[in-house]
Amino acid sequence: MPLNPHSPFTFIDLFAGIGGMRQGFEEKGGRCVLACEKDPHAQTTYDANYACEDHPVVGDITLLSPQEIPPHDLLLAGFPCQPFSQAGLPSRQRLGKHTGFACPSQGSLFFEIARVLQVHRPRAFLLENVKNLLTHDQGRTWGLLLQTLCADLGYSVQTRVLNARFWVPQHRERVFIVGFAQETEFDFSALTIPSMDPLPCLQDILHREDGSQEAEAPYTQGKKAKVSERYTLSDRLWSSLQRHARKHREKGHGFGYHLTPREGVAHTLSARYGKDGSEILIPQPGKNPRRLTPRECARLMGFDAPKESRFRIPVSDTQAYRQFGNAVVAPVAGAIASHMAPWIQRGKANHEPFSSPQEEKPLSCPASFSSSQEYFS
Repeated sequence: MPLNPHSPFTFIDLFAGIGGMRQGFEEKGGRCVLACEKDPHAQTTYDANYACEDHPVVGDITLLSPQEIPPHDLLLAGFPCQPFSQAGLPSRQRLGKHTGFACPSQGSLFFEIARVLQVHRPRAFLLENVKNLLTHDQGRTWGLLLQTLCADLGYSVQTRVLNARFWVPQHRERVFIVGFAQETEFDFSALTIPSMDPLPCLQDILHREDGSQEAEAPYTQGKKAKVSERYTLSDRLWSSLQRHARKHREKGHGFGYHLTPREGVAHTLSARYGKDGSEILIPQPGKNPRRLTPRECARLMGFDAPKESRFRIPVSDTQAYRQFGNAVVAPVAGAIASHMAPWIQRGKANHEPFSSPQEEKPLSCPASFSSSQEYFS
């Protein structure tokens, strides 16, 4: 179904991060009417890259009343993945930290999304999270999400696990959850996967270092725009990574670093990348390997095309690594937007009404969270 340029749609961007979802849906005719992001550093990056003058950018979603949220056709949310992520799970368990919905700071945030859906009844939604969401707690977490979205809220839901590998040179599997309030012929399985040959490789997103690209301080230095030495691992850090890798290999554990060849594909960029860069290290002849620069991370996540430097990065390297590691790969969101937008536009063009708001009723929330229902009373 083709896009209709004369039937724009509106959306809200919850847990917006630095706008990976927004970028794709704006390109397909969407107009953002509210963005919500709690991290002030991520807000700084978001504000620097998107036109936010005509809509609010708010912070803590738990403090947001439904009256402050404007009507919208589509809800976007890449809700926090840490409670459900396989990465770091052993250390969280070792420290006695709760995971999933039991996580006191982030596990219950899905139900804030559910309450927005319950009150506003947008035509559609798109949620994103780590693939482990589907199997967390032996599938009980996923079952509760489906119970809430389908049985409690009445949405028709489809899911798909997509690997960003086909859009950018990075193995990054995420589950995307699409819901429509009205029955449609939308088929998520029909989403077209790019068939580029060859597929993107790491070399595509690296600084050229031969003078063919403009210098960009502090990421590059000199007339040839070589990568700044600040991104080369110190002798101490490089020795420490090698020592830890040997120790864990001897114990049969999988911990280690990953030297990524330029013609290869990166491992998943994580929010902890700034700590030591171990998951994606770039070999350098005659010296220690280096991290990616934040600009290269912007390209790796699809916010910039290869060789481009348009995405503004107004924050420190530490914050930039964290933001890109937490982000949604923008071209993946764009591909989903291309697939979803015509069905949203069709409803608007045919003047199909929004689903009638449901009377507020208890959702399928964990008992420990039920006391917060007054947010939407």
